[in-house]
Amino acid sequence: MRNVTLEQIFIHPITQKYLKRSGIAHAIAVAEYAYMFAKRYDVNPDYAAKAALLHDIGHYTWYRNGEWDYELYKENDIHAIKGASRAHKLLIRIGEDRQTAKEIAVAILLHTDSYLPEGELKLKPLQEVVAMADEADEESGGNHHYKSIDAESALERIRALDSRIDSDVHVYNGQSGSLR
Repeated sequence: MRNVTLEQIFIHPITQKYLKRSGIAHAIAVAEYAYMFAKRYDVNPDYAAKAALLHDIGHYTWYRNGEWDYELYKENDIHAIKGASRAHKLLIRIGEDRQTAKEIAVAILLHTDSYLPEGELKLKPLQEVVAMADEADEESGGNHHYKSIDAESALERIRALDSRIDSDVHVYNGQSGSLR
């Protein structure tokens, strides 16, 4: 039994505010990819989908002259840090287990290495799944943040993903599985 569903997360005003900055269609697509990758690599699909849905809620609006400035974003970005903090606070506020909220927040923190110093960082399977899902939906120049979706379709896709997660009968004790 899950404490919090994707729908509860998605409809929350904080989520809506920040997903609109980074792209609702992108967030949903990444959550769907994360679910598929989680199933493939024996990672908890609930955690993966939640982390993927929230992975970009830390975005600052890097606009110049009314347009998203991808170069400015790449130069100054720390969205994963801010997003991990926002997600952790939000998840606990709406009733998620504290340890689960922490695992999801750390996966958000590590979904990109754009702000990390050079070097190899060893990711846990959940963290790897979220990073792979984000890469799967990425488009050049940050265009994945501009994809659009209407509110009704977005909610339908979230509900469908919740249903798939609910129908999974596997118990995910830890984050096993090998990736890449």
